[in-house]
Amino acid sequence: MEYLRATSDNEMGKIGPGPSGCDENQAILRCHPRLWARHSLRTPPRLARFSSATPPARKLIAGSEVHLDAMRVFGIDCGTEVTGFGVVDSGEGPRDEPLQFRAMGAIRLTKTQALPERLEQVFRELTAELERWRPDTVAIEEVFYSVNAKSALKLGQVRGVALLAAAQQHIPLAEYAPLKIKSSVVGYGLAKKEQVQFMVARLLGLAQLPQPSDAADALAIAICHIHTAQTLTLQGARR
Repeated sequence: MEYLRATSDNEMGKIGPGPSGCDENQAILRCHPRLWARHSLRTPPRLARFSSATPPARKLIAGSEVHLDAMRVFGIDCGTEVTGFGVVDSGEGPRDEPLQFRAMGAIRLTKTQALPERLEQVFRELTAELERWRPDTVAIEEVFYSVNAKSALKLGQVRGVALLAAAQQHIPLAEYAPLKIKSSVVGYGLAKKEQVQFMVARLLGLAQLPQPSDAADALAIAICHIHTAQTLTLQGARR
């Protein structure tokens, strides 16, 4: 299983203009003014294997009575061949605090395995990662409608196993539509996978585009949940 965690070194180079070109990526950044203002100044962290991670603490927003609780979210992107996961912590203070990347990985399934064996592998490895990271919430993509009924059925089985892994550990679960996830991360609901990877890297301060794309999608799902939870908290406090 592919696996990465974060360290604070900066030996890896900055992200390039991306596969779709500099102008397109800059247009995406303008959907996030805070990132646009600092994207050329920030030194991204280095990715490395197996370093420690410390969960953030709760903190009062300066000049406000509203508390934004720090949270750890475990995003899951289900697939019949590759299931990605990603762990993101919210910042310790106001909403404009940067998100913190903790880990990402991919569970690769072999086509030669029988379906029950593949489902058992997904359940076993997701359970191990949930026990390792102890998230506050698991976020997953909602069921989508597919022209290929057989593919949709197989994906639904993998998704059911992921839901079971979270439920067995009594972890709250949130589900988001693909349009909602892309809108939250990129600012455009029909964004391409490359654009999602680009913005995930920017939002998390990664030195390289997250790979594989399944892990990037899982990180995007986690980011979407954090953004949604923070927005609902602030909206509730203003009423």
